[in-house]
Amino acid sequence: MQEEDEPPRGSTPRAEKPEKEAARPAPAWRADFGPRPLAALLPRLTRPVFKRRSPAAAHLMTDWPEIVGPALAAQSVPLRLTGGTLTLRCTGPMAMELQHMAPQLAARINTAMGQRLVERLRFVQGSMPAPAPKARRPAPVKLPASVDRALEEIEDPELRAALARLGQGVYRRGG
Repeated sequence: MQEEDEPPRGSTPRAEKPEKEAARPAPAWRADFGPRPLAALLPRLTRPVFKRRSPAAAHLMTDWPEIVGPALAAQSVPLRLTGGTLTLRCTGPMAMELQHMAPQLAARINTAMGQRLVERLRFVQGSMPAPAPKARRPAPVKLPASVDRALEEIEDPELRAALARLGQGVYRRGG
C-alpha cells in the first residue's frame, strides 16, 4: 500500500516552479531553442476567438447563401449556433415556411458542414437588412496612344477586347 506522503509509483516527482516564473508570459524568442514555432503561438491567439464563435459557426455564417440557396438566404440570416440550435432571423411570413422546411434545412446544413452541427432550428422574426447596393462600373479611362496602337494590331476581336479591359484596369489604378 502506498503512503500518503509518498509520490505516486511509476512517476517521477515534479519540481515545483517558483510563483514568479509561472506568472511570466513566454517570450517570443527563447535563448534556449531560438524562435518559437508558430504552432506554439496559435492556440493562445485563437482560443479567445473560438470561445465566442466556433470555426464551424463562422463558416456557416459566411457561406449561408451557398448552403441554403439564394432564395432562402434573401429571407433569412443565421444569428448564432449554440448547443446544436441554430437561431435564424427571418421575416414573419417566412418563419412559418421555414418551420415546415426545418428537417430538410437542418439536413442540408449538416451535409454542407460535413458534421452534425444543427439539431434544432429556432426562428426569430425581424426585419431583414437591405441588400447591399451593387458596385457601379467605373468610368472608362483613356488609354495611352501606344497602347491603342498595339491593340489595333491585334486581329482576334475577343483577345483585343480582353486586353483593352486589362489596360483599363491597369491605367484606372494609376498604372
